[in-house]
Amino acid sequence: MKRRDFIIQTSAATVITLTGFGLSSFSSAKTKRITILHTNDTHSHLDTFPQTDAKFPNQGGTAKRATIFNQVKNENPHTLILDAGDMFQGTPYFNYYGGELEIKVMNMLQYDAGTLGNHEFDNGINSLAEQIHKANFDIINANYDFKNTLMDGLSKPYKVFIKDGIKIGVFGLGIKLEGLVNKSEYGETVWNNPIEIAQDVTRILKDDLKCDLIICLSHLGYKFGSNSRMISDLDLAAKTKNIDLIIGGHTHTFLEKPTIVLNGEQKEVIVNQVGCYGVRVGQIDFYFDEFKNKSTTARVINV
Repeated sequence: MKRRDFIIQTSAATVITLTGFGLSSFSSAKTKRITILHTNDTHSHLDTFPQTDAKFPNQGGTAKRATIFNQVKNENPHTLILDAGDMFQGTPYFNYYGGELEIKVMNMLQYDAGTLGNHEFDNGINSLAEQIHKANFDIINANYDFKNTLMDGLSKPYKVFIKDGIKIGVFGLGIKLEGLVNKSEYGETVWNNPIEIAQDVTRILKDDLKCDLIICLSHLGYKFGSNSRMISDLDLAAKTKNIDLIIGGHTHTFLEKPTIVLNGEQKEVIVNQVGCYGVRVGQIDFYFDEFKNKSTTARVINV
């Protein structure tokens, strides 16, 4: 469908219509709205930055994030809260509690799912497994093979959520750990090519499980230099099919609006990332008409 370029001003933020069948259809009684709230690379930043901070004065903090989550969920109960990894490492909270506090806070914030970043392995894979046992939300990763580790069975390749009758398939992908994380910290974890895995998983979600919306939680990174062999979110979007939204992490990229990439079938894929340290929350709204055609709006919420 033809991309729309409408922009709506609201009191909270600028809402940008990215794709779909037009704003006039949103008011239909038969239209269903699914809201995705997302974070990435919070890095143990649980408190609000002080007013004197040079980069993020009086920004961030889990208390303010909780207020945003509750406001959005009160407006639309058909909401998923997702995280794209690196919840650990970055403040003394991780040094003292080893990730336990971050997991408990995410439980309290009622996250639905998250994927794994490279810093989740900083205390070793056995410690990671110990903390993941405490999570009330799903840990989703499809391209790490944990068969010979204590993480075996503690993550899922994908999860299907149903909101207002809409089937939402969520899967996760992680960055190559070799050369980035000490071998002693990730142990016998085997990394598999994320593009190949994405093709396999999205076929299951689309063709077998009949998902209406497919979301990838990616800790691959938004993009890399032209000479890099690293696979980025932009590469993933362009070289696969069936993905509707890639929620990214790792590169701490502050996008003012999502990027639209054409996939292998020349269909639009939304790629988004909201920086780091919990100072922003991304919101993507999908609107489905009675025939399950979908339209999308997006905004960035400052915390």
